[in-house]
Amino acid sequence: MTGTVTHDPPPGPADRPGRPLIITEDAVLLDDLLRLCAAAGATPEVRHDVPDSGDGWTAAPLVLVGDDAARRVSGAARRPGVVLVGRDQDDSDVWKRAVLIGADHVLMLPDGEAWLVDRIADVAEGTGRPALTVGVIGGRGGAGASTLACALAVTSAREGLRTLLVDADPLGGGLDVLLGGESADGLRWPAFAASRGRVGGGALEESLPELHSLRVLSWDRGDCVAVPPPAVRAVLAAARRRGGTVVVDLPRRLDDGVAEALAQLDLVLLVVPAELRAVAAAGRVASAVGMVVRDLRVAVRGPYAPGLDDHEVARLLGLPLAGQLPVEPVLLRPQASAKAPGATGRGPLARFCAHFWERVLVESGGTR
Repeated sequence: MTGTVTHDPPPGPADRPGRPLIITEDAVLLDDLLRLCAAAGATPEVRHDVPDSGDGWTAAPLVLVGDDAARRVSGAARRPGVVLVGRDQDDSDVWKRAVLIGADHVLMLPDGEAWLVDRIADVAEGTGRPALTVGVIGGRGGAGASTLACALAVTSAREGLRTLLVDADPLGGGLDVLLGGESADGLRWPAFAASRGRVGGGALEESLPELHSLRVLSWDRGDCVAVPPPAVRAVLAAARRRGGTVVVDLPRRLDDGVAEALAQLDLVLLVVPAELRAVAAAGRVASAVGMVVRDLRVAVRGPYAPGLDDHEVARLLGLPLAGQLPVEPVLLRPQASAKAPGATGRGPLARFCAHFWERVLVESGGTR
């Protein structure tokens, strides 16, 4: 059982990790709370009473008060982030004790364990502003969506933002290959296929290959071609908690896992070559994607067929125009295949990506 006491909510999340504070003399309850802290990757401070120093009470990002200690802490200064923890599901007076100490939540074990592990993990990771998460999808095959996704991620990292590039297309050949890092050490999607519940953001980041100053979650060359939706949800949620930017290269084949990815995106770019057949195909993609995403924009790639320009393509699709996506001639030459798209910071593709991030970061409220 968990419940919320109505009063002022906790303040905005901190940008630095902190140690939760446990106050209890109940040895069995303490064992449970220590076990849950370990599962969340946190090392708590344990007290039998309110710390002598007021800072120990006010500075802890989360305070877990055992039901046995409620009256002992009732005189402490009111602060957000206090959880009253007990085990007696039938104790109706627990709510009075929660009000007495100014608790945000009342939680009964074992029912509330999953919720509490998530809450402890948030403070252990120092959860801050969530990442701006952008998806890229082609209006037709060969539209250049993967190239744009890589270039956006490389540009974001070059601007000094924490960046994760996620390859959500198991049949695309691997974005690590496009970035020249197919042999780089680190985990790929199959390692996360069994993930359920919560994935630690820091652990995820550290486990992935680092290429061009960004982290990449791609596919290996094995037989795994799908990741269950709960695993997609857990991984992307962990990535978002780390802040910065997350770029997701999406397949045109929409299954349950892709739908889960779409639901976590802030914005999707639909890459459409300026030709009538591509526009027709992109209309079907836009119809499916638009049922899930909140913000779908079109990036139009030249050269242009007669009678078409970027504004006309956007009008035909009924979507806002993100801009004209130029062809990067150097990427078409075999000798440039080892270069990551946008890696030099020069050329029309890099300029498109820089302008895109400048615009959407301002729209989202500033740098992350």
